[in-house]
Amino acid sequence: MAYQQPPTANQNLPVAEEIPFELLHLELVGQILEKTDAEERERALANLELIGFNAGYRLIEKLTKESPKFKDELDLMKFICKDFWMSVFRKQIDNLRTNHQGVYVLQDNHFKFLSKVSESKQYLESSSKFVVFSCGLIRGSLSNLGVNTIVTAEISGQLPSVKFQVQVQRS
Repeated sequence: MAYQQPPTANQNLPVAEEIPFELLHLELVGQILEKTDAEERERALANLELIGFNAGYRLIEKLTKESPKFKDELDLMKFICKDFWMSVFRKQIDNLRTNHQGVYVLQDNHFKFLSKVSESKQYLESSSKFVVFSCGLIRGSLSNLGVNTIVTAEISGQLPSVKFQVQVQRS
């Protein structure tokens, strides 16, 4: 049996290899939605964000191992939007905006974790739980690169579009 090199961040994995990641994410969110107690549900959401944080923290180490140092914060955010997003979601962020004062908005018009959620208004409220893990991914990756942030997500009525707002915390 011949040795195959693992795919790099820029190579697309076959669809069959992406399915377990999506199923795992759906199961994690499903477990949260089953919680009946509001306090228990909030704790579960915080844990899901922490899982995303830890995954992002570790993943960015592997992705930046051979990368040159980033020139500035904007250069780092471009890396997140292109290479990091490509390695996780097999596509780049559709739009990056900044106010040049530490606030960045990353827009993904076809966010993978929302593509299965119905566009019905009844599901719009629960759809926010599908982006918590990804907020943690972004926050963890930036934390490992020395940037402390608050990451929130905004989902409008245009599913599966999502905007991640990254606010840099200055010391």
